[in-house]
Amino acid sequence: MARVAVVTGGTRGIGAAISKALHAAGCKVAATYHGNDEAAAKFKAESGVNVYKWDVANYEACAAGLAQVEKELGPVDILVNNAGITRDAMLHKMKPEQWYEVVNTNLNSLFNMCRPVIEGMRERGFGRIINISSINGQKGQMGQTNYSAAKAGDIGFTKALAQENAAKGVTVNAICPGYIATEMVMAVPKEVLEKSILPTIPVRRLGQPEEVARCVVFLASDEAGFITGATLTANGGQYMT
Repeated sequence: MARVAVVTGGTRGIGAAISKALHAAGCKVAATYHGNDEAAAKFKAESGVNVYKWDVANYEACAAGLAQVEKELGPVDILVNNAGITRDAMLHKMKPEQWYEVVNTNLNSLFNMCRPVIEGMRERGFGRIINISSINGQKGQMGQTNYSAAKAGDIGFTKALAQENAAKGVTVNAICPGYIATEMVMAVPKEVLEKSILPTIPVRRLGQPEEVARCVVFLASDEAGFITGATLTANGGQYMT
């Protein structure tokens, strides 16, 4: 029987690549999104992946959405917490809503998504939870105290949840991408990319969304059962831990 996988923020950028890769690996995939109906419809038409709309920052919405997924596709075996936003500003200029929106979407969403599925995973003796953190959660980034704090929190959450569920066949791991060639990164002026960003990456190029997706497919597989509580960096050598 095919595994059921949920990918938050799964219709664009890295999330879309993850959804497609898991679909190609034989999973029944539910890709969630929040705001862009047009992009989600296009993604569904092109990929054949099921799409669901809800706000991962809202616990009740997550519980209801996951219940719908389980009713239509089956119990969730694989959960990829990928949804994330940025609201960049220096802290001395940051507005409260910029802080709370990022923390709610990028960190609190992990509780909102994991809590409704973790008991079922434990009961069935299998689960794969993969949290997409960031290089900036490891090293920090000027102008991103909100984002860096949330993404660092994702890593701590991963390690604690991994310990709680290791004996139940549920693994929990994090992936920290560096600069990936998504729509957001490609919107950076070419001069900034070439003079300020690429020289800091030893492989001298941006990563591709598919490269992160391949990491997810491996960690989601049955063969990765001995890997839990790990943080996998995919940043071209830009930051080494």
